[in-house]
Amino acid sequence: MCLSMIKNLTYERSGDVLKIGVLGGIGPEATAEFYRKLIEKLQKTGIIKTNTGFPQIIINSIPAPELIQDKISDEDLEPYVLGIKELDNFDVDFIVMVCNTIHLYYGLLQKEIKTPIVDLRVEVKKYLLEQKIKSAFIVATPETIKKGLYRFENSEIKEPNKKEIKQLSNTIFLFNKGIKKQEQIKKVRKIYQKYIYGEVTHILLGCTEFAVMLENENIPKINTLDVLVDATIKKASALKQRKNYKLSNPIIKSV
Repeated sequence: MCLSMIKNLTYERSGDVLKIGVLGGIGPEATAEFYRKLIEKLQKTGIIKTNTGFPQIIINSIPAPELIQDKISDEDLEPYVLGIKELDNFDVDFIVMVCNTIHLYYGLLQKEIKTPIVDLRVEVKKYLLEQKIKSAFIVATPETIKKGLYRFENSEIKEPNKKEIKQLSNTIFLFNKGIKKQEQIKKVRKIYQKYIYGEVTHILLGCTEFAVMLENENIPKINTLDVLVDATIKKASALKQRKNYKLSNPIIKSV
């Protein structure tokens, strides 16, 4: 087909293709890791027969603040609200947010749009129950820790002290900027090692940056990035069955 003919074609995606919205960019590496893990997990399920078998995935990588400060303002949340609304306008079937802290404002964001958002807090709670994990030490942002995003009944979540929270927050900031990344990992390691071989059985990676930083650490951990990937696949599979989605090719029409 010659170039002049291609210019007169329009691309129209079949309406029965599953569409997933991803709010990312907070930070970008965690978003990239989420996407990589999601694709890898889809491949391992065996349901992907050709490249057209993948869902349509729309990633909105927003330039938003890391939410690592002690108090989060309405102004800090504005890019997140805008990012969610932009995905909603793409008419996706559901949205996942690749950030733990933003789930403190899950209710506020869900009220802004019609598209359902996967609630990571609920998914982490399910994971703890399914895996029968009773205790964990959490590494996360100040707000995630102080507001108890992952405090659950029947689960003992040990929290870092004020000094450690400040240190953890600083490692997130520097890691996202690409500054001495291995040094940031060592700082986080030094903190969690005080707890992992004593009072708790697992480390809860309550921030997607820590999920990236500690991916290769040989410790019993709860990786919230993995929990989010699994929840995304479960949600997609359930929708596919309920709505009878088909994995079909896009439609190309002449104009």
